[in-house]
Amino acid sequence: MIRVALVDDQPLFRGGIAMILESQADIEVVAQESSALDLLAMVERDAPDVILMDVRMPGVDGITATSSLVRELGESAPRVLVLTTFDVDEAAASAIEAGASGFVLKDAQPDFLLAAVRAVADGSQVVAASATRRLFERHRARAAATPGPEYNDLTPREREILIRAARGLSNAEIAAAEFLSEATVKTHISRILSKLTLRDRVQLVVYAYEHDLV
Repeated sequence: MIRVALVDDQPLFRGGIAMILESQADIEVVAQESSALDLLAMVERDAPDVILMDVRMPGVDGITATSSLVRELGESAPRVLVLTTFDVDEAAASAIEAGASGFVLKDAQPDFLLAAVRAVADGSQVVAASATRRLFERHRARAAATPGPEYNDLTPREREILIRAARGLSNAEIAAAEFLSEATVKTHISRILSKLTLRDRVQLVVYAYEHDLV
């Protein structure tokens, strides 16, 4: 059972999302909040696996809330899916930087929303790497930082796969380009995430962008 919490200041929207989620046998809505002011208390009380959170809210916005959650709970923090109205939204990019695992458009089809929740609960990314990179290219222009010592721990093959993944290639496409099996590519991706201390493939894209690797 996937435990989901909803944090959005629009009651009708929040209620509609809750109905969609509750229609599924493997998903349970454990909390509904109109703001992120008491987010940590809610997480401790209701132990959600995934939080669907509006990126733009009065008081504490989704960016600040996500950052606080990850800072306080680290790897044990629930996965965060931010909800946004625009497919290219600077606030969504900031939330991903803060530790969110991706974003979902508020007008997404129910099937996509459900698939996104399940994917995030399983530890996967929910937005295409190319879409995430486009977000950063458009809204987050700045001087790139030099990769730290953690990058030196990557093998030459892992660096190649990192770049291909950051460019939006799927495991199958990387496997074809590198003459590897998909299972081997998946293993390489897992090792890359571990060495760079990244939670998921979305953060891999952020890392590659911030360090001017693509």
